[in-house]
Amino acid sequence: MPPRSTATVRQQRLGAELRKLRERADLSTREAGRKLGVDPARISNIESGRFGVSADRVRSFALGYDCTDEPYIEVLAAMTTSRSRNWWDDYRDILPPVLLDLSEMEEHATALRTVQFTHLPGLLQTPDYARVIFQQNVPALSPPMVEHRLSHRIKRQGVLYADTSMPYTGIIHEAALRMQFGGPEIMRKQLAHIAEMSEREEVTVLVLPFSAGIFPGAGQTVVIAHGPHPRLDTVQLDTEHGSEFLHAEAQLVKYRTIMGCMEDLSLDATASRDFIHALATDR
Repeated sequence: MPPRSTATVRQQRLGAELRKLRERADLSTREAGRKLGVDPARISNIESGRFGVSADRVRSFALGYDCTDEPYIEVLAAMTTSRSRNWWDDYRDILPPVLLDLSEMEEHATALRTVQFTHLPGLLQTPDYARVIFQQNVPALSPPMVEHRLSHRIKRQGVLYADTSMPYTGIIHEAALRMQFGGPEIMRKQLAHIAEMSEREEVTVLVLPFSAGIFPGAGQTVVIAHGPHPRLDTVQLDTEHGSEFLHAEAQLVKYRTIMGCMEDLSLDATASRDFIHALATDR
C-alpha cells in the first residue's frame, strides 16, 4: 500500500496496537522483520500509521507475535477495511484535523461516556448554546468559521439519533448547568433540551452536584469512547490546544476508575432529570 500523507487517529491506533503486540512479544522491529519476512522499515511505517496494512497481514502479525485473543485480532483486522468517504470529509480543508478525528472516534465507538465541568457536552448542545461557545474562541473565529464549526458539531450529534444508536452517558457537574452562557433564555432552552434528550432510551444524563465535594479528576473534561474490544477503548481529553487521545493500558485504567467514581457520586438518572427541569423552570 502507498504511504499516506497523513494518518487519522483511527489509522494511528491500528498501528499502535500492532506495536503493542510486537512489544508484548519482546521483539524489536528488526527481529519482527526477520520472523515475519517483512522489511523492518515497513513494520515501523505500519506502526506509525504511515503505511496501510491488510487484514491478512494483521492476522499474520498477530500470529507471529503469539497473540491468541481471537476477538481482538478480528477487531484489528476489521479496522483495515478501505476507508470510504464520510460526512466529516466535507470539512477536511476547513476545520482542524483533530475535530475530524473526534468525529471518526465517535462514529466507531460502541458506547460513549463523558464528564463535563464548565461546558455542557457537545453532543447535547443546542445550536444557540454552541454558537456562543465558538464565539469565545481565542484567537477569534470569523463568522463563517463559527458556522462551519457549529454545523460540524450538530452533525456529530447524529450518533445519538441513528437507528442503531449507541449508549451515551453524560455526567454534568452542577457548575456547568448553572453557567449563564448566552443568557437566561438560551440556557433555559439548553437545559430543556438536555432533559428531553435524557428521556431517550440510549441516553443517560447524570448530575454531579456541588454537594459531592472533592473527588479524583475534579475539573478534568474526559470522554471515554468504548471500542468493539476493551483493549480498543480511547480516552479523549480537552485541552487549550485541542483534543488529546490516550490509549495506553495504564491510562485507560486510570480514567475508567475516575469516571466510575464520578458516576457513583452523581444523582441517579431520575433525580438528575428532575434537577435539570427545576433549573430550567427557575430561569
